[in-house]
Amino acid sequence: MKFLGIIPARYASTRFPAKPLAMLGGKTVIQRVYEQVKTKLEHAVVATDDERIKQAVEAFGGEVVMTSPNHKSGTDRCYEALTKVGGDYDVVINIQGDEPFIQASQLEAVMRCFDDAETQIATLVKPFKPENGYDALENVNSPKVALNARSQALYFSRSIIPFQRNKERQEWLSGHTYYKHIGLYAYRCEVLKEITQLPQSSLEIAESLEQLRWLENGYVIKVGQTDVETIGIDTPEDLAHAEEFLKNQC
Repeated sequence: MKFLGIIPARYASTRFPAKPLAMLGGKTVIQRVYEQVKTKLEHAVVATDDERIKQAVEAFGGEVVMTSPNHKSGTDRCYEALTKVGGDYDVVINIQGDEPFIQASQLEAVMRCFDDAETQIATLVKPFKPENGYDALENVNSPKVALNARSQALYFSRSIIPFQRNKERQEWLSGHTYYKHIGLYAYRCEVLKEITQLPQSSLEIAESLEQLRWLENGYVIKVGQTDVETIGIDTPEDLAHAEEFLKNQC
């Protein structure tokens, strides 16, 4: 199968403007994401709507395509980028532009989902561990996923799912394996085209989770697993945390 990695990157951000161009260990965040992706994928491109990001990517030798500033999601931006890149790709992998520590093993886990010919969309989860603590499980900015026996997503929620009726909340992590959603997606190219044409769904609006639109419209999301912890950068505070994480890796 032929995989294309697309890294959507916007300059505007409510919590952290110019985030892709923030410096992390002497390189921009977007360069670190791109270089991590290229350790596994032969072809990867940054999809942006900002000339400053385009120039920064070209400066480090990366491939970039300009896309509309009107997209409401990274998925929509990915589809436009695919149409501009062209080629006979089977699957597009959507890698968030604020994940500078994405690992080859995580990309592999998502790619392996397509060994199943029935897989339409794939994503990634990481099990919560008891040592993570209840506060991490309760964090609404860390969506949870319930899976079926075939490693397909039943539902995504900002709430804790499932609710354990007969246990104290502090015991929940020892009584059940909960899964944290890692925002890495992959789609068969024809499916990517289809889902960008769907209107917002009621579940998506309620939870503010785009993937619920796909489930609500009957698409099957296969789920790969990873034990690797990464650090997404949403705020300047996250960037400082990432700097410390990078120093500890060296």
